[in-house]
Amino acid sequence: MNKDQIKGHAEEAKGKIKEVTGKILGDDGMEVDGNIQKNVGKAQAKVGDIKGNLKKACC
Repeated sequence: MNKDQIKGHAEEAKGKIKEVTGKILGDDGMEVDGNIQKNVGKAQAKVGDIKGNLKKACC
């Protein structure tokens, strides 16, 4: 795992927690923020996956 994958998965987990907390509390803003944070984390993890695959393929 590379740095982007680790950071991405951490952000994804934090976003999911925030999203669920927002649902429980009935806070739509928190729920939306959590969803956005979760999706940004997924994207960052995918970038890390691509970097890892390129590194394996090239060297």
